Amino acid sequence: MTAAELRAYKGPALFSFGFRPFFLFGALWAALAAPLWAAIYIAGGAELLGQIGRDWHVHEMLFGYLSAVVAGFLLTAVPNWTGRLPVAGAPLAALFGLWAAGRLAMLAAAWIGPAAAVIDSAFLVALAAALWREVAAGRNWRNLPVCVLVSGLALANIGTHLRGPYPALADVAERLALSAPAMLVALIGGRITPSFTLNWLRQHDGRIEPEPFGMVDRAALVGAGAALLAWIAAPTNLATGVLVSIGGLGLLIRMSRWRGAAAAREPLVLVLHAGYAWLAAALALLGGSILAPDVIPRTAAIHALTVGAFGVMTLGVMTRATLGHTGRARAANRLTTAIYAAVNAAALLRVAAAFALRAQGPLLAAVALCWAAAFLGFAVGYGPLLTRPRLA
Repeated sequence: MTAAELRAYKGPALFSFGFRPFFLFGALWAALAAPLWAAIYIAGGAELLGQIGRDWHVHEMLFGYLSAVVAGFLLTAVPNWTGRLPVAGAPLAALFGLWAAGRLAMLAAAWIGPAAAVIDSAFLVALAAALWREVAAGRNWRNLPVCVLVSGLALANIGTHLRGPYPALADVAERLALSAPAMLVALIGGRITPSFTLNWLRQHDGRIEPEPFGMVDRAALVGAGAALLAWIAAPTNLATGVLVSIGGLGLLIRMSRWRGAAAAREPLVLVLHAGYAWLAAALALLGGSILAPDVIPRTAAIHALTVGAFGVMTLGVMTRATLGHTGRARAANRLTTAIYAAVNAAALLRVAAAFALRAQGPLLAAVALCWAAAFLGFAVGYGPLLTRPRLA
């Protein structure tokens, strides 16, 4: 789409910018898919429709909901990074159609067989190709790591579809599917959190500011990246446990330099710090689950990462980006504050459920309720903003 075509675009507002369809339908899918799996698990774990079981749950949280939010954010951010035009109109609708087709294919996998894997894999491959094209065309080499991580997510998706003939490969792919978004949170969350904190502090309290990017930040990112690579390759090795624990500590030290407490009055800022703190906690728990598996269950670490870091950070980014890009004031109302509380409650309860096996059923039901309330609340409260034209 040329600049003139973009200015003359008169189609549905939903397809005028990448964040609109992917944030809305990613939230709706999150609100539906997680409670559906929780209900099946609590009822005894039998697969529904011959397909909806544990593997479906993992897949749809990572490659359904999370990948949609990643796409919405990057399709909105990359034009700002590169100075090029955003994907909009028919190309955006086609990309969204690939994502939606993947969700339907995964529901129908028991009937359509290998075709489900092909259909589902197409979306992330297309997204990665689009990002590589835009970053290369804009000579925005600083963001090549983002392209690499999204490509890793696309490869992980393909790998998980090979669980039948290659179960060991699928296990590696699943760890890659967790690690690539974790590094996206570490990398991009580590840019926007101190940046937005700085903006807020300059408006409300000019006496203190986050520490600028420096050696501590570089060391924390390198440490987290090395730890996650070690976990992908050798998930039970004691050296990996040490590396991952140190990686979590490094991220926590990094975050402590951003003055989050000084900006705690604004939920739109505080939630980003909370999401980053969940990432640090997830790595610490993961390291502990390797070093002391009888004390710290692995599932506690995994859900601190997925429900905590991914859930909290994505909602923080979705709300802020939606407000800003639709012409609204960047300030949290009561609904926004409530959905932040709900997703953090879901994360805390899900980690607790990993330790409290006797109360796991009620706790998982509460997790599903809080998670669904958070993402359905976003869809209801922000859906009208996403489907209407930007304010003048």
